[in-house]
Amino acid sequence: MPERAKVAVLISGSGTNMAALLYASRSSDCPFEIVLVASNNPNADGLALARAEGVSTFALPHMGMARADHDAAMDNAIRQHGAHYVALAGYMRILTPEFVAQWAGRMINMHPSLLPKYTGLHTHERALDAGDSHGGCTVHLVTAELDDGPILGQTAVAILPGDTAERLSARVLIAEHQLYGRCLAELVGRAASPEFLTKQVRGRALALPESDEVTSHGMPCFGIVKGKKFAYVSNDHHGDGKVALLVKISGVDEQIQLIENDPVRYYRPAYFGDGWIGIRLDLGDTDWEAITDWLARSWRSVAPRRLTGLMDAADAF
Repeated sequence: MPERAKVAVLISGSGTNMAALLYASRSSDCPFEIVLVASNNPNADGLALARAEGVSTFALPHMGMARADHDAAMDNAIRQHGAHYVALAGYMRILTPEFVAQWAGRMINMHPSLLPKYTGLHTHERALDAGDSHGGCTVHLVTAELDDGPILGQTAVAILPGDTAERLSARVLIAEHQLYGRCLAELVGRAASPEFLTKQVRGRALALPESDEVTSHGMPCFGIVKGKKFAYVSNDHHGDGKVALLVKISGVDEQIQLIENDPVRYYRPAYFGDGWIGIRLDLGDTDWEAITDWLARSWRSVAPRRLTGLMDAADAF
C-alpha cells in the first residue's frame, strides 16, 4: 500500500467527526492517517480523546491574539507534524484568506446542511422552519467564502413528522460520520491519480495563448500550435514510478540547484537533457499556483515574440 496521506484535524469541542475520521483511519486500506488534532480551545473534549488514542495534539487559545497570528501558529503546528491535508471538524473559527490560500484544495469541512442551503449556523432549525422534506450534511473544500467551496459529497437525511432540531441533528450526525471519512479518502486518493493530475496540468497549459496538446513519447505533451513544446506529463515513464510535470529551465546550473534544494520533488528527467526539470506531482502537497508559474515560464521560453509581447502587455495591467 502507498504511503498514507497525513492529515491534521482542527476542532473546538467534542470532536465527534474527528473521532470518526480517526477510527476510519485505523482500517488497513484507509489512504490517510491522522497525525495531529489541534484546537483553539485547550479544554476541548476531543483533545483528550486524541491523546488517549496516541495522536499528537496542539492547543492554543485564540483570546487576545490577532486572527492572523493565531492562524499562523496553527499553520506552523500543522506543518511541523508533516500534514498535507487539513480537516475541519467543528472548528469554530473563521479562517483568514491567507490561511485558506495556503491549503487551497487540501482543506475540507463538514457542514450540517445540504449546501448551498443554509450556510452558517442553526441549519437544522432553518430546515424545519422552511418545511423541508430532508436535512443533511455536506463535505466541501474550504474557500475564503463561508461554506461555499466545491462540494465533495452530500447525504440527505429525512425529516420526520414532529421532528425537533435536536432529533434531526442526532440523525444527521450519524450521516456525517459515514460521509466524512469517505470524502477525505477520495480527496487524498486523487492526489496520486495520474488522470486527476494530468487534468490539472492540462487546464493550466491550454489556458496559455495558442497552446495545444498532442501525445509524444507516450506522454501528454503541450506546445505552441505548430511550434515548440514546453511541457510534458510523465506517468511512470520508463518505469520510474513517478507522476511529474516536465518543463524547460535555463540549463544545468538551475537543474542542479533545484535538485539539491529539494531532491524529493525535483529530478533530471531521463532523455530530456540539461534544459528540462522534472517536478513531482504525486507527493500530496503540490502547489498548483507554482505549477501555473512553471508552465507560464516554460511557455515563454518557446513562444514567438508576437505572443510574449501580448502577454507582457497584459501583465502590465
